[in-house]
Amino acid sequence: MNNLKKTDLQIYNLVKAEEERQRNVLEMIPSENYASLAVREALGSVLMNKYSEGYAGRRYYQGNKVADQVEEIAIARTKKLFGVPHVNVQPYSGSPANAAVYFALLNPGDKIMGLKLSAGGHLTHGHPKVTFSGRFYNSVQYDVGADGWINMEEVAKLVTREKPKLIVVGTTAYPRILDWKKWRTIADSVGALVLADVSHVAGLIAGGAYPTPVPYVDVVMLTTHKTLRGPRGAIILVTERGLKKDPDMGKKIDRAVFPGLQGGPHDNTTAAIAVCLKEADTAGFKKYARQIITNAQTLGETLQEAGLTLTTGGTDSHLLVVDLRPQEVIGNVVAEALEVAHIVTNYNTVPHDTNPPMFPSGVRLGTPILTTRGMKEKEMKQVGAWIAEVVKEVKHYLLPADKAERTRFMTKVKGELARNQKLIKIGKAVIVLCKKFPVLEIY
Repeated sequence: MNNLKKTDLQIYNLVKAEEERQRNVLEMIPSENYASLAVREALGSVLMNKYSEGYAGRRYYQGNKVADQVEEIAIARTKKLFGVPHVNVQPYSGSPANAAVYFALLNPGDKIMGLKLSAGGHLTHGHPKVTFSGRFYNSVQYDVGADGWINMEEVAKLVTREKPKLIVVGTTAYPRILDWKKWRTIADSVGALVLADVSHVAGLIAGGAYPTPVPYVDVVMLTTHKTLRGPRGAIILVTERGLKKDPDMGKKIDRAVFPGLQGGPHDNTTAAIAVCLKEADTAGFKKYARQIITNAQTLGETLQEAGLTLTTGGTDSHLLVVDLRPQEVIGNVVAEALEVAHIVTNYNTVPHDTNPPMFPSGVRLGTPILTTRGMKEKEMKQVGAWIAEVVKEVKHYLLPADKAERTRFMTKVKGELARNQKLIKIGKAVIVLCKKFPVLEIY
């Protein structure tokens, strides 16, 4: 039997190239993490060969005794870790999982409310015109204030006026803790359901480092590949509160996932999810979750001391967003420069950004992977100093006002940054740091 190298050398070489890239960069995109060897083994197992349409004990195919046990273990571990009575571990990812919740609990045209994408929300939270959630449902979105914070009094006024059937509470670029109890109170004032999308902070919740929404919301959706450090997948949780409101809510969710929106589950992913849940239910993971936040706060303080501006003035979680408007440089330029320096981030909008989404005024940083590698406060201070140096090096690159010139501008900038000796020097120092904190070989 031929292995990958013998079968397809081209793909094998690309996989090895990606391994090398991951070893030698500081991955700081907050929605990414490094899964353990055990998770990756489960994901690449022979379970991928099986088709298991349906649910455990209720399959449409024979030969599912093992797959049933795998799914039942994943469900039991989720219930224990998050303290919920009903779980569905079959969603392929976060976006279809949110779609399943809407499909289960709403009718087309019902009103939903979520945070604006530009304020740190997610496309599936009702972003208008271009997403299913914005096109098939009547979407009204809340925003953040000029200070970048969610103003709960303003949210309450909007909810009272609009009376949504479902409120989505979740973020992708908002660094502060969400007050789940206040959201429940506001939702109850108009009889709205609450969906907590905790994709980004699921691992922090599992580790006890971030408040759980479970006592206050009806449904929770989480992805498994971010702070939870698992494979790319998603889980839907129905809380006791949700089942008291509607005893059939769990059944509705299950029917929405299958057969409503997808076919057979990916059994190998389910197994890998079960593994990451076991890893998360340990004292070591709790320590890891707390360290993620400590690292993010140390990084934020270092950046501020260097003169950079953070949205909301800091962070309570695993991520932070640098507002580059004082430096008069766009996030694209800084993200490209950081990558030359072997620091991988993503450009991101900032609250009330006047630049277009493809050329926004910020960069988003996260500490999950650096923490997975074993880095702590000392390293965060060094990383923060490097990031500040990079921003200083590129602050003279101004975005052209002419839209037609912007693509050519970025092409020119990329070429110049690739040859920038200061960025290259920082990149070499980053590689030295990375070698002190290896991950793929030992984790």
